[in-house]
Amino acid sequence: MEIKIPNLGDGIDSAIVISLLVKEGDTVTKDQTLIELETDKAVAPVPSPAAGTITSLTVKEGDTVANGTLIGHLDGGGESSSEPASAAPVQTAPAPVPVKAPSSVPAQTASVAIPKPVYNESVATSVSIQKLAYRIGLDLRYISGTGSSGRITETDLINHIAYLQSLLNQPSAAVESTPKPEVVLPDFEKWGTVDVEKCSPLRKKIAEKMVTAWQTVPHVTQQLDVDITGLMALRKKYNPAYQKKGAKLTLTVFAIKAVQRALEKFPQFNASYDAVKNEIIKKKYYHMGIAVDTENGLIVPVIKDVDKKSLLTLAKELAEIADKAKDRTLSVEELQGSTFTISNLGGLGVGAFTPIINTPEVAILGIGSGEFKPTGDGKTLALKMPTCLSYDHRIIDGADGARFAMEVKNQFETLSESEIKEIS
Repeated sequence: MEIKIPNLGDGIDSAIVISLLVKEGDTVTKDQTLIELETDKAVAPVPSPAAGTITSLTVKEGDTVANGTLIGHLDGGGESSSEPASAAPVQTAPAPVPVKAPSSVPAQTASVAIPKPVYNESVATSVSIQKLAYRIGLDLRYISGTGSSGRITETDLINHIAYLQSLLNQPSAAVESTPKPEVVLPDFEKWGTVDVEKCSPLRKKIAEKMVTAWQTVPHVTQQLDVDITGLMALRKKYNPAYQKKGAKLTLTVFAIKAVQRALEKFPQFNASYDAVKNEIIKKKYYHMGIAVDTENGLIVPVIKDVDKKSLLTLAKELAEIADKAKDRTLSVEELQGSTFTISNLGGLGVGAFTPIINTPEVAILGIGSGEFKPTGDGKTLALKMPTCLSYDHRIIDGADGARFAMEVKNQFETLSESEIKEIS
């Protein structure tokens, strides 16, 4: 029987073999862990598909493997199988959505080089389209208009964006063969001694995701102070009761509930944007990604269905996933499905900052360290916490961003004592 790498999960194309737990000649039971893989953000075991004897292993520690990679053979496991062990059910890929290419750029196949669009020095279009193109960084001189006298219409703009997005999403030879710009670094050793450290797979993945998010999503960040004076008094009052039940009442727990309730009123923030289909996908579930700082780098585990859970349950789950993130024992499922992300850097003493959106989400909330500031009357002080909302300006306008930020502020400041003390 062939033993293959199972489906590692949506968006995970490869993993590194970090440990071999068996050797040739070993007798194993069904579901016994054979090897361990390091994926982007988790350590995943590969179980034996059946009981039997390992007759060969075709991988070693440090190898990079993909879904379906053959890793060995098992004798006594029944009929030979070409299916990966514990693989997810096979699903037929949906037919690609046809995308209309602009008249200046003919549609290409994967084997044909992508041509440079026709350059037009003069551009005829409306002021609104000029403003939109400027906001999203498109040069209208590379778009041929289909309107009267070559005027660029809204449809031309949409088709051009969809076409460019389709090229990026295709594993075309033309795209892959395009050389990436390289930054040539100087020889730092000529100025002194240096230490060179190889980046981990996790660090590499974080770097790639941050670059993609920053380059493809037009970010806007709005900052707003939240008065948490009363909330922190309630936290101090009830945290001992939470601790007795094995939980800790933190600002992140309050943030989860405040954001979830704001998302219910502003569903466009609990969404994803499909640029190819020109669609906004609004989710009717609330799965909160929580940025966790670990020795290995930033990991974002997910708490599912936060709208259906009490503050006590959220506090327990938050502590559990944070521990798993630091121990690298999170499952693939615990890293997927978030609809909104919260990043709390207040514990590190920083103030306002500009968080980068955790794509394919459309917004993220950053929380900084509280600081006592004068109130409106100028006579008293209040503990003000900076909140930083970054959002995708392609589908969220500034006014809506302001309204959502204000709603989060309101939810923080009006969280009731009766809800906090309900921990039974």
